[in-house]
Amino acid sequence: MVEEADLKQWRDAGHVARRTLEGIKDEIQEGKTWLEVIDSAERFIRRHGGQAAFPVTISVNEIAAHFTPSHQDLAPEGWDAPMTFQKGDLVKLDVGVHIKGALADNALTVEVGNQNKHTEQIKAAREARDAAIEKMHPGTPWHEIGQAAEQVTKDAGFNPIRNLCGHELERWNLHSGTSIPSYACGPNSGFKGKAQTGSIYAIEPFNTTGKTGMIENISPAGSSNILRVTGDVSIRKALSKGKLKPLGATMARYIEERYHTLPFASRWAYPLLEKPFPTEDAESLQKKWKAMIKKLTAIRFLEVYEALRDVDGGNVGQFEHTVIVTEGGPEVLTVL
Repeated sequence: MVEEADLKQWRDAGHVARRTLEGIKDEIQEGKTWLEVIDSAERFIRRHGGQAAFPVTISVNEIAAHFTPSHQDLAPEGWDAPMTFQKGDLVKLDVGVHIKGALADNALTVEVGNQNKHTEQIKAAREARDAAIEKMHPGTPWHEIGQAAEQVTKDAGFNPIRNLCGHELERWNLHSGTSIPSYACGPNSGFKGKAQTGSIYAIEPFNTTGKTGMIENISPAGSSNILRVTGDVSIRKALSKGKLKPLGATMARYIEERYHTLPFASRWAYPLLEKPFPTEDAESLQKKWKAMIKKLTAIRFLEVYEALRDVDGGNVGQFEHTVIVTEGGPEVLTVL
């Protein structure tokens, strides 16, 4: 539960997150690269007084979520085209902002070139988000919120994605435990509990043209190029027990000090490795990077994320707001 005295930082984070989406969406144009838009969005966040709560992600067509380019700017497995926007692409832009750990998470979907190929799907995704938010009153069971989102999605002729959920946010914790369905899961599902006064949630229904409404991981492990410090491992203890060498411990400290337990991009952290090895060539540095990440993951200091795609190859749409539940109902924090 967020206290009233803390709400200013959450509202400020929401304001910056929304300004970033609105300020960057028109840069998603034919011929621009995914990384150009992502870099622009991350600079926008910093210029406007925030920090990225996670790497800005671009997910195109059947890619549903969680992709940001690596420090090598390689395409996800199975993506054979250049990572540049093409006319008719259905693009999800997902932006998170934090101010001293107070978080805001929002997303939108656009079509490159306004070809009107995806107009109805984009509209349905936005309206499903808004229908779910309207239900975010104290005590509303999660299954009713999921039902509201699915109704809009199905009425528009699309399927809800059933294995991607909204989530609760707490300071420094982007996914704090509670998951919020975006489909009609029913009262006897695993989504127990109700919307709680004073709690903050990211509401993000995904829809798809795919038949099954399911997403899958893109191989290999870590395909999103996003990592996170788990917070479960003491660097000092790992060093004293011989699980880390001094250089690995130093790198782990650098990462923890910069990103805490929020997700970060490999392209953000990779330059940290260049400092102790200024004369190494790119191939050697890459080998050291892979070895370091493998080690830090093996001891559970880090966890890695996979990029996600529709199992049927369907096009995926998404809209998202961050909302606090008040006694009077939902207050959207990701507003201008």
